[in-house]
Amino acid sequence: MLVGLNISNFAIIENLKVNFTKGLNVLTGETGSGKSIIIEAIGIILGGRSSKELVRTGCQKAVLEGVFYLEDSSRIKPLLDEYGIDLAADNLLIISREVYSNSPSISRINGRTVTLSMLNSITTYLVDIHGQHEHQSLLDTANHIKLIDSFGDTEFEILKKDIEIKLNSLMKEKKKLKDLSMNSIERDREIDLLRYQLEEIDNANLTNEDEEEIDNEYRKLSNIKEISFGISEIIEVINNSDYENKSIMDLINRNISIIHNLKRYDEYLISFGNVLENIRYELQDLNKDLRHYLDNINVDDERLDYLYERLNTVNKLKKKYGNTIAEILEYRESIYCRLEELLNNEKEIEIVNKNIEGLEKVLTDLSFNLSNKRKYISQILEERVTEELKILNMEKVFFKVNFEKNQYFSENGFDKIEFLISTNPGEELKPLSRIVSGGEMSRIMLAFKSILAYYDQIPTLIFDEIDTGISGRTAQIVGEKISSISINHQIICISHLPQIAALADSHFAITKDIIGEKTRTNIVKLSKEDRVKEMARLLGGVDLTDTTIKHAEEMIEMSKKIKQIN
Repeated sequence: MLVGLNISNFAIIENLKVNFTKGLNVLTGETGSGKSIIIEAIGIILGGRSSKELVRTGCQKAVLEGVFYLEDSSRIKPLLDEYGIDLAADNLLIISREVYSNSPSISRINGRTVTLSMLNSITTYLVDIHGQHEHQSLLDTANHIKLIDSFGDTEFEILKKDIEIKLNSLMKEKKKLKDLSMNSIERDREIDLLRYQLEEIDNANLTNEDEEEIDNEYRKLSNIKEISFGISEIIEVINNSDYENKSIMDLINRNISIIHNLKRYDEYLISFGNVLENIRYELQDLNKDLRHYLDNINVDDERLDYLYERLNTVNKLKKKYGNTIAEILEYRESIYCRLEELLNNEKEIEIVNKNIEGLEKVLTDLSFNLSNKRKYISQILEERVTEELKILNMEKVFFKVNFEKNQYFSENGFDKIEFLISTNPGEELKPLSRIVSGGEMSRIMLAFKSILAYYDQIPTLIFDEIDTGISGRTAQIVGEKISSISINHQIICISHLPQIAALADSHFAITKDIIGEKTRTNIVKLSKEDRVKEMARLLGGVDLTDTTIKHAEEMIEMSKKIKQIN
């Protein structure tokens, strides 16, 4: 359950700390005091999307923190282990969100940074929030099948997943059939194009080695004159026969002679002479190799023309089919497969049709099984919802889950589900949107939440003004229902009805103060005396009279007796 909530610099909240208790926690306050802001903060803690606009004016960041006590950690522990999150020895889970005005928000669980998807996967087991306008979701028939499916067991979920997998396979086969079943003119046109492209690539006889070798050889042959001139210049420098310009060989020989004359004075100079001798031999070899290279180099105009055409061919193919020869050859393989597919069109269509027929048969069987499971759930749900609604002062109601069959499969099988209701005797069943008032819709949603609370075992339920549109005796009954749910679940309820507030195990008042030019929201757990005053305010408005105070005291005492009965 949620035992602690710490909020700072969030919207009109400067610094707020509250400790919730077991059972029914009721939050009351004037309109605009910030009740819904607190629920929004809890939603963000649980993984909802944050916005930098929610950071309090003049602050760099908002910090939202929820402290949860896990009475039973068995459902959530495997996820924590998977994400490498340690659970404290006292079974506390501390979730924090830091919302910045100029950078992304940061989420942490017990000090470890987590992503929003990780956070949501964990908090789905902690809290269920029923917002002010969530009952409107019941008016959308697309949500009806989701509600039915939420009561399914593990076997039910496996069956739905199997349908999803088979449906994806079916859609792929249908797309393949559509591609194969193009009209004959388009097919022939594509075959002609693919054959032309294959012929053009195959005629080039490309290999992966062509790319570098052809380019290198072409550069050599197209620059043969410049190469010859350069080599000749090197040979001339190494071994020049011109008397006026001494060559490198002349200079080397001169230096060898000098060393030879000097070594009689110092034998250490012999090693230098040896080095110069080696250099002379290497230069002689180099000179010989360069002359041989120069003697054998020649301009092959025929070969040059061939390489030029070859390069043009390769570059033309690159513009059409890929940036490299490897990409061109890869493209060639893909269009070859496509051509084979088109040439074997009829056979492929026959195979795909058989695949579709097989998948449709499997999906029919799976969808039939799923539908039977939904109908079984619906029978129980019809009885339970009707029973809950009677408790909630809708004694003559008749609730029905209507099944129709869609023309084709979806991820939900072939079922189309709509909730029908008759709120008065003699009235025919009609869709919710055509018959239900705001107060009735609130009670229907509460009925669903009551039943879901029994199945999903989520420890904390938050109701944000679920009492919209109800008053009087019905408000008392709704309060008693919420109170009965709080026996096995922690309830945090924002309400404006004294009938519900009177049943609270812990009553919190939310106020809004204006200090200077800034607005600030505060929350405080009410003492016995302050609770009577708040109840009197809910009953009679701003002016507290002895009558309203006495009425408030009587309601609180009466509620204690009701809670003892529950």
